[in-house]
Amino acid sequence: MNILTIFLLQANAAAPKAGGGYSMLIVLVLIFVVMWLFMIRPQKKKQKELDEFRNNLKRGDKVITVGGIYGTVDEVKENKILIEIDKDVKIFVDKSSLVKDPSDNK
Repeated sequence: MNILTIFLLQANAAAPKAGGGYSMLIVLVLIFVVMWLFMIRPQKKKQKELDEFRNNLKRGDKVITVGGIYGTVDEVKENKILIEIDKDVKIFVDKSSLVKDPSDNK
C-alpha cells in the first residue's frame, strides 16, 4: 500500500455517517435505562428496607453490627441502641451500624 491509499482509507473512515447522531443518543439512553433497572433501583429498595428495619427496632430484636457483633436489642434511644451481647454484657452502638440478623426468622 502506498501513502495515498492509506490517507484515503483514513479519510473515508473519519467521515461521519448519516443519521449517526440519533443512534448514539439511543444507545446512551438504553445504557442508562439498563443501569437504572439492574443497579440503582435494587440498591434503593435494599436501602429503604434497611432504614425501615432500623426505625422499627424494639427490645428483643436480634441484630448484627457492621463490625460483626451479634446481639439482642435491650434499649432503643434516639440514635443509640443498647445491645446485650452476652449475659450482663451490654454495649451502646450507633443505630446506623446495625443490620438485621439473617437467622432471625420473624
